Amino acid sequence: MKMMKKNFITTFALMLFTVIAIAQDKDEELSLSNGSIDDQFEYVLQKANNYRNYKVVKKEWLSLLKKNTLDSVARIEKELAESNSLTITQKDEIEKLKKDLASTNTNLNQVTEEKDSISFFGILIEKPVYKSIMWGIIGLLTLVLVFFIYKFKNANAITQDARKSLSELEQEYEEHRRKALEREQKARRALQDEINKQKMAKTK
Repeated sequence: MKMMKKNFITTFALMLFTVIAIAQDKDEELSLSNGSIDDQFEYVLQKANNYRNYKVVKKEWLSLLKKNTLDSVARIEKELAESNSLTITQKDEIEKLKKDLASTNTNLNQVTEEKDSISFFGILIEKPVYKSIMWGIIGLLTLVLVFFIYKFKNANAITQDARKSLSELEQEYEEHRRKALEREQKARRALQDEINKQKMAKTK
């Protein structure tokens, strides 16, 4: 019986130590100097002091959290601007390639209606050879065009994702700022009520 009780106490102590160690490790991972904005918000919530039903947050934490959030917003805006610039450049290149391809197709159609022998850059060559050259150029231009269309679509997807991330981050920041202000106002009111109660108690 004593042995079972001793084993139970030992097992319970080990489990308690493990839970505390895991909690401490997780706590150490969170900070305001690194990690995602969500982790930084979680850090502020965990480290905030409790006052009755309210959370009291240090002003310097809120200032640092605001700075980190604004830095993240600025970084996303920069990436969005770079992505937009890349999209515009690739769009212009695609349009140019389309024009070149249309011009090459027009030349090819004209060639098919001419004689068996054709002058190409001042050299008289046979029609099948000329066609092979032109189709080779068309194939090359088509591959380049497909490549730039792929890059354009990829850049456009990145732009959409960046806009979505920026919008979500701004909404998250505004919501947290509103809640933080509400908590701070409630804490101030509660503190003032407590001060008033203390004053009334002293006067009595």
